[in-house]
Amino acid sequence: MPYRLALLLLAVLPELGTAQRQQPAARGAASITIADVQRRIGIIADDSMLGRATPSPQLDAVAAYVAGEFKRFGLKPGGDSGTYFQHYPLEIRRVEPESTTIRITGRAPGIWRAGQDVLLVDGQPPAAAAAGQAVVITGSAQAGGTLDSAAVTGKVLFVAYGPELNAIAPKVLPLRPLALMLVAAFPDSIWAKLPGREPTASVRNPSVESGPTIPAVFVVRTATAGALFAQGGASLDSLRAWGDRPLAARPLTDVRLEVDVRAQVLQQTSAPNTIGILEGSDPTLKKEYVLFTAHMDHIGTPSAGEGCTPRGADSICNGADDDGSGTVAVIELAQAFTSARERPKRSLVFMTVSGEERGLWGSAYFADHPTVPIANVIADLNIDMVGRNAKDTVAVIGREHSNLGTTVDSVAAAHRELNIKPVGDLWPQEGLFYRSDHYNFAKKGVPILFFTTGLHPDYHQVSDSPDKIDAEKEARFARLMFHLGLAVANTSQRPRWNADSYKRIVGGGN
Repeated sequence: MPYRLALLLLAVLPELGTAQRQQPAARGAASITIADVQRRIGIIADDSMLGRATPSPQLDAVAAYVAGEFKRFGLKPGGDSGTYFQHYPLEIRRVEPESTTIRITGRAPGIWRAGQDVLLVDGQPPAAAAAGQAVVITGSAQAGGTLDSAAVTGKVLFVAYGPELNAIAPKVLPLRPLALMLVAAFPDSIWAKLPGREPTASVRNPSVESGPTIPAVFVVRTATAGALFAQGGASLDSLRAWGDRPLAARPLTDVRLEVDVRAQVLQQTSAPNTIGILEGSDPTLKKEYVLFTAHMDHIGTPSAGEGCTPRGADSICNGADDDGSGTVAVIELAQAFTSARERPKRSLVFMTVSGEERGLWGSAYFADHPTVPIANVIADLNIDMVGRNAKDTVAVIGREHSNLGTTVDSVAAAHRELNIKPVGDLWPQEGLFYRSDHYNFAKKGVPILFFTTGLHPDYHQVSDSPDKIDAEKEARFARLMFHLGLAVANTSQRPRWNADSYKRIVGGGN
């Protein structure tokens, strides 16, 4: 017997023996094994999957693998037309930089040409030429301040490229600006290497009705932006003034920009969500649902246009942690709940979505086109990057917004043998609450918890590989999620929002 296989059997057999002797709930948790986590991460984040870009044949292959597991476990199809899949439409377009312009109107009219004065590096440009007032975003997201939608929606926003960008983006993207202009002092050597100079294929999602969709994102150098700022009566120094000042939107006086991005539609296609349902045991409560979510897509290879950067001979961003780890956790949970002798009272929905890396597309589509009544979804437990970092903690983001935070603490205390301590958001400057799929459900009024073991140097790099996953930790985490899901699905009362959080995130009364 090969040495490696012997080690795997030694790891698995004791757990299987324990599962056969356990009570119903413990049996389900014990079905989650280290070996299963390792094996499934190896499948989903294998080089053959080419980083699972949205859309791609490899993403479709992962969706089919997940659906096959759901079917094997006996889950009911939760997609369209009696299948495990829900597809949403996409367009693949080719953007032509030489015919793309930013036209400036005001006291000193002019034109910026894409590929020369500005570079289109990301996002979804408007389908036709559109104009908006130029607005400068100043201050720090950590210092407070509120951005009014009237000051941002349909405007062209100038934002300094820097460490604050990740925290500022979630504040402005839901307000739907026309475009973002990232101002940076790039030297010629860096400027020459940025994307946006050659015709490139891009993916557009025409179906997104909600969610922080990324608009057209351009990069402009400070020298180019400086002249425009002077025209509008502002200084580049105001853009750099992060410090402790509250976030604010300051219009450039009498300056409007027309964004005209010429693109040709090359292909109409789609991308999948994979959905399986375990029906609850209670005749009444089974009409309510607990949702487990994770995204199965990643950023692919450099040709996918999602920001994967090659390193040496390696050009595949495998996404083992982001979010192969979350996808595997959802599969493990589906197996655990179907392995337990007793079903929970409420129904459970297990869903792996796509398009998260492009702007939370798959979860936004499901939230707008749910295959179960969204009003009957009592909680979304979202899992994104849970295979790395400290052995004994998991960050639970959004725990302060509902009494689900108290529930997860109680479950962790009752299962100290798992040695997983729920903690709060360890990276508030990153704006993570707005950057994963739970956000689309929170906006619909669904109480959420977002679980992550956090960021690391391999985030969105070719080095996010299967060998770096801590499968032992992830298995313990998944068992904690099993017990949490059981508690939420069996509780007599639905989870409750905190009133202030509901007003801020959902709007209106609770």
